[in-house]
Amino acid sequence: MGSSPKLRRSLLSVAWKAIERGVATGELWLPDLEQAPAQLQVPGASFVTLYTPASQMTGRNDRRALRGCMGSLQSDRALLQDVAHNAFHSALRDRRFAPVQQRELGGIELELSLLSPLVPLQFRDEADLLGQVIAGVDGLAFESEGYQATFLPSVWEQLPDVDAFWCQLKCKAGLAADSWSPQLRCWRYRVLKITETDSPSG
Repeated sequence: MGSSPKLRRSLLSVAWKAIERGVATGELWLPDLEQAPAQLQVPGASFVTLYTPASQMTGRNDRRALRGCMGSLQSDRALLQDVAHNAFHSALRDRRFAPVQQRELGGIELELSLLSPLVPLQFRDEADLLGQVIAGVDGLAFESEGYQATFLPSVWEQLPDVDAFWCQLKCKAGLAADSWSPQLRCWRYRVLKITETDSPSG
């Protein structure tokens, strides 16, 4: 879904429109589905990630720094509207960052992640769980005693080790890195990543 060059461009265009309108008005804009391609009207789950040149955020030599990231794990909306919804919230509602300002728009890079359905993992213990995780490929989501979090596959770029990835995911949820519960549930998913540097030929 959304894999052809034309559909990718449509999704990026809608994401940008939601961000620009949100920054200008503070209001969420959602596209009309009547004129949308049929493939983008079906339910879909997405994440929208915003990056900015690292020097603007951290002063480090990294090429870019995270500026916002929010999304959906479940397919509760038409994909086109899910992308618009998450683009708006990534720019203006990510509590880790101040809302994006008009002057920043020219320097922001956009990355869309279209999620596959969640696949529940069956495991006996933590070692069994981690043995099933495919580093560099899997996105992971988990829930344990009211705590929950997810990491997109792109996080493997910063945390290539499975143990470190898993420990940081638990910390993101508010748990200790060494915590474990027999009631813990975990799901894997894959993503189709769409960036503004994708070639026109796909």
